[in-house]
Amino acid sequence: MTSVRPAVRPWVVLLGLLALAANLRAALAGYPPLLETVRAELGPPAGVAGLVQAGAVRMMAAGSFAGPAVGARFGREPALGGAVGLVALGGLLRGIPALLPLIGGSVLTGLGIGLAGVLLSGVVKEHLADRAGLATGGYVVSMMVGATVSSAVAVPLAVALGGWSFSLAVWAVPAVLAVAIWTPIARRVPAGVPGTAALPWRDPFARLTCCYQAGTSVMFYGWLTWLSPYYEGQGWTPAAAGLLLAVWSVTQIPAALLVPALAERRRRWRFWAGLTLACGLAGTLGAMVAPAPLPWLWVVLMGIGVGAGFPLGLTVIAWRTPGPAASAATTGLALGVGYTAAGLVPLLMGVLIDLSGGFVVALGVLLLAGALQGYAIVRIGDRPAGSDARP
Repeated sequence: MTSVRPAVRPWVVLLGLLALAANLRAALAGYPPLLETVRAELGPPAGVAGLVQAGAVRMMAAGSFAGPAVGARFGREPALGGAVGLVALGGLLRGIPALLPLIGGSVLTGLGIGLAGVLLSGVVKEHLADRAGLATGGYVVSMMVGATVSSAVAVPLAVALGGWSFSLAVWAVPAVLAVAIWTPIARRVPAGVPGTAALPWRDPFARLTCCYQAGTSVMFYGWLTWLSPYYEGQGWTPAAAGLLLAVWSVTQIPAALLVPALAERRRRWRFWAGLTLACGLAGTLGAMVAPAPLPWLWVVLMGIGVGAGFPLGLTVIAWRTPGPAASAATTGLALGVGYTAAGLVPLLMGVLIDLSGGFVVALGVLLLAGALQGYAIVRIGDRPAGSDARP
């Protein structure tokens, strides 16, 4: 299928996508630093406070599964703006300092994020197919930068604005601005070619992408949840463990931008995906076996693994699917499965930590996830674009 040439320059489309993508983690990343403040003010138990974020991740999975159908019904370009509009509306709801609006706003935000992630991939396939690796890496970096800024300024914003709810609500502003930037662009580019919205459950390539995204999502959310507690258990102060987590997060940014672009040069996806997975597994094993001697090296290796892993999974879908509709459907399935696993594994790891009295068994779950991802990498390989497409 030949992509429709946009009426605006590709770089303008890319800038619009970057503005939208900056909001796809920022709204959720601002909550964890404020969690204890929310508990102190509203009084929910830890499980309910954790349900706020868990509910958002569950809705990200639901939005991913629904994304292809929504794009087919309303058009990918306008639906993408609407999905980020849901993120803005969720942010406004979270500005009400009460438990139910906090949960409801977080759920709405998660739904918007899940929908937008799928629609982004279809838009990239439609309008930026020749630079799918660079475009995918770029918008994933935009997501990471938004999340990093949001988590870093959450507490200062709460102090400056007079409450945690205002700190959460402020992220509705960039979401509204991004929709305002994207709307005229979406009106000028030709609408994507309609296609089937069915999720390709029976397609072998799609199932492999599910395995891949499940593996990389588990490693990301597992370490996001338990990296700081793990090193606090090794005797680190909370501040030092938080700095370690910050290094892990920052390392992901150059990895997400550079590795997909390098893989795109000669379509050596398996080599780069395998290399970054090896980095992630080496960092995990190093932290398990010798956490004290080289902690900074371990978190850098982990950051490379998860930072490049996510955009590489989206990039290979863009390369190997025959058109935008198939790209969106495969992405929706892969991200839906990945987010479903991501919502379950941090809880599973917590239970294993309680039962075993330590972290070794729980961290073994991350190694199993890496093994699943490695299996998918070997099976996906480096075959030409469209080789997996069915008539």
